[in-house]
Amino acid sequence: MESIVHRGLFDRNIAPERRDVLQPSERLMGRVVACDGARATLSASVANAGATGDYWSIGKLCTINLGDGRIVGLVYEISSESDRWDDKGANTALIKVELVGEVTGEGEEARFKRGLLRYPYLGAEAHQIRSADLAAVYNLGERSGVEIGRLSQDASIAASVSIHDMLNRHFAVVGTTGVGKSTAVSMLVRKSVETKPDLRVLILDPHNEYANAFSELSITIDASTLELPFWMFKFEELSEVVFRGRTGLDEEQEILRDMIALAKSRNRAGDSLGASISILKRPTDSGSATTADTPVPYRMLDLIQILDDHLGKLDVQHDRARLRSLRHRLDALNKDPRFRFMFGGAGFDDSMERIIGKIFRVPHGGRPITVFELAGLPSEVVNSVASVLSRIAFDLAMLSSGGYEILVLCEEAHRYVPQDMSVGFAPTRQAIARIAKEGRKYGCYLGVVTQRPGELDPTILSQCSTVFAMRLGNDRDQEIIRRAIADSSASTIGFLSAIGNREAIAFGEGVATPMRMMFASQDRRNMPSANAHGVDAPGEKPEVSLRDLANRMRGMAQQAGW
Repeated sequence: MESIVHRGLFDRNIAPERRDVLQPSERLMGRVVACDGARATLSASVANAGATGDYWSIGKLCTINLGDGRIVGLVYEISSESDRWDDKGANTALIKVELVGEVTGEGEEARFKRGLLRYPYLGAEAHQIRSADLAAVYNLGERSGVEIGRLSQDASIAASVSIHDMLNRHFAVVGTTGVGKSTAVSMLVRKSVETKPDLRVLILDPHNEYANAFSELSITIDASTLELPFWMFKFEELSEVVFRGRTGLDEEQEILRDMIALAKSRNRAGDSLGASISILKRPTDSGSATTADTPVPYRMLDLIQILDDHLGKLDVQHDRARLRSLRHRLDALNKDPRFRFMFGGAGFDDSMERIIGKIFRVPHGGRPITVFELAGLPSEVVNSVASVLSRIAFDLAMLSSGGYEILVLCEEAHRYVPQDMSVGFAPTRQAIARIAKEGRKYGCYLGVVTQRPGELDPTILSQCSTVFAMRLGNDRDQEIIRRAIADSSASTIGFLSAIGNREAIAFGEGVATPMRMMFASQDRRNMPSANAHGVDAPGEKPEVSLRDLANRMRGMAQQAGW
């Protein structure tokens, strides 16, 4: 079956434009022999094996003549009427098509509408689709679109997407490893910033692969250049770092919550951040109680001193062993070089404005994209950092009343918003879900990229109104995408396991109608690489000392407390 699926890819064997009684008889491909309202079966006489490849191929469109209009059908299954094939004589082929919509008008006046007002009758003629009709099917109409590739059925017709609709209702790119998913994502991001010059893009990059793709349009933030002070973390986010996701430490967490509130209260009266924090949080009532989540900065040394003060008291409210354990944790984190980006002593005066401006490109200075490389960060802090960034992105867009439009692109999204509610980090899930559900009202958009849609929270995927489905071999993943198609072209997903690299099934708000298309090839300089200094990087490989690596691993283990 695979050879049949791929045969005819990018062929130009499209029927002529004219339509009259003298039209060549070979355009008559078959006749309708069955119809149930959503699907129809065609019967066609095939003289030899090669004719099936010329006329019928899985995923191609055909038309059924109704006189003053044509019904468009999508071929999803072909078979022979007989269980034997006659190489010398004629054979009867049965072609099952899904009824997609109707084309009216001729030539450049051809117009396509989803759904059917009439249904094909028995004996209605089926033809190869004409190029003008094919272009009408995928025409965005009055919506402006950008070209991202070509139709698989006819390379002379552009595959276009409405960037505004794609972003405004969020989008997803799914596909197994090695099919060109990251390359397709980089193209969509480029087209987005070209179409919307004021758009800011934050890419959560867990594999450090996108920096090369936007070298002239982006800045890269990694473990060595990141500055994200601990006081910008909410309590749950900081707790994830301090306790590293471990359970059974409820008493220490409660102590930490109380001590943070005291440290914030100590700094609140002389808070010098003032207007800087208002960019993300509305001012709090000065008479209200300070909590661990109150948007007030504080110093880690103050927090540690408060713990020392409690340890020095004769009448201690908390268990001394728990107080000592918590103090040791905080002191170790404060001195750990891997966490310098959090505890490196960033000042309060203007650091929030400066840090947010750098991460979210305000002003962008011709580089509206931030590639946030997560691979070099300590594993215990990645979830918290993703949560902080997603939360700030939403607040920035919301409190600016749409003045800053931000696209948050989540690579390997199933890590942050998994289907299983018992795994993953709850604050990150909440922050991303908030963007998915409410972000479009304020200009905060979500892009989801994953190779395992079956492991992604279905609520998040359902909020992505435009989906680019590349090759998926897993039945569960295919079923998830099939459920996401709300219109009559669900049969398109039936051959997701067989489409080629860079090829995709695009459907949803951003396209005119579900289409099988091939993403345009890109300059190698604009293509993502697995790691700028890794196995996919061009040029000579650096010499690596095994002894140096062993020493670094030993140091990391000691710092992590293994």
